Amino acid sequence: MKMKLLYIPVLAAVMAGCVETAKNPDVKAGISKDTLTYQYKTFKQRADNCGNKPDSGCTVIKITYPVFTGQAALNDTVKRKLVGLFSVGDKTDTDFEPLAKNFMNAYKADLKTTDRKTMFYILNNKAGVIRQDSALTTLQIDGDSYLGGAHGAAFTGFINWATKAHKNLTLKDILVDGGLPQLNQVAEKIFRKQENLSDTSSLKNDYFFKDNKFSLNENFLISPIGLRFVYNQYEIKPYAAGKTDLVIPYTQIKKLLRPNTVVAQYIK
Repeated sequence: MKMKLLYIPVLAAVMAGCVETAKNPDVKAGISKDTLTYQYKTFKQRADNCGNKPDSGCTVIKITYPVFTGQAALNDTVKRKLVGLFSVGDKTDTDFEPLAKNFMNAYKADLKTTDRKTMFYILNNKAGVIRQDSALTTLQIDGDSYLGGAHGAAFTGFINWATKAHKNLTLKDILVDGGLPQLNQVAEKIFRKQENLSDTSSLKNDYFFKDNKFSLNENFLISPIGLRFVYNQYEIKPYAAGKTDLVIPYTQIKKLLRPNTVVAQYIK
């Protein structure tokens, strides 16, 4: 079975697209606690040979996600994120049904070529709302898969949804022009301290950064205390090292943040 984990690429051409700025200069005053209405739904499919076995003992694909009332663009973004976490075959599926079909077909094909007739696969993806107000809705996207090997795969991603602009925010939307290199410098200092590395320690042997140079990825969350970046398994370290979580406090990057964006509510 050919199944791959689709990692979010390290920043290279991310600085594209329009900038999200508020028309009202007093962004903080314009933010209310009004929230979007949503309900969680679950898509689940069990393999034909599951019988009376519990989900924990047979091949199951399960996807849990919120559906927002009257928010087609946001709902589509959530679905695309969930479907795109793991890919079966050479092409990325576009909906839950074809993803489940390809996943089950791959499982059946592998079952014919192995002596482990009791093996089972798991694909468990979920999206959850972290915070929301009239300016920003943030979600965490998690995925876990097990394909019968020595270990499974896991992924964590985010959606930073500008509620009024109806778009998923990029770093360019919240950073001043030319702010990314400086943000990267601040992040590297935090990373090196977190990893107990000196300012001159090489990243060549223990990390997978391109050209052995530290670089932020696009996988970030706008949180109340700072920008949170997550590097997933295999992205910058071996599998055994797991994920790497990096938080850049707003207090260290105030001058790099574009004024009058959704981040303004968190800046003191």
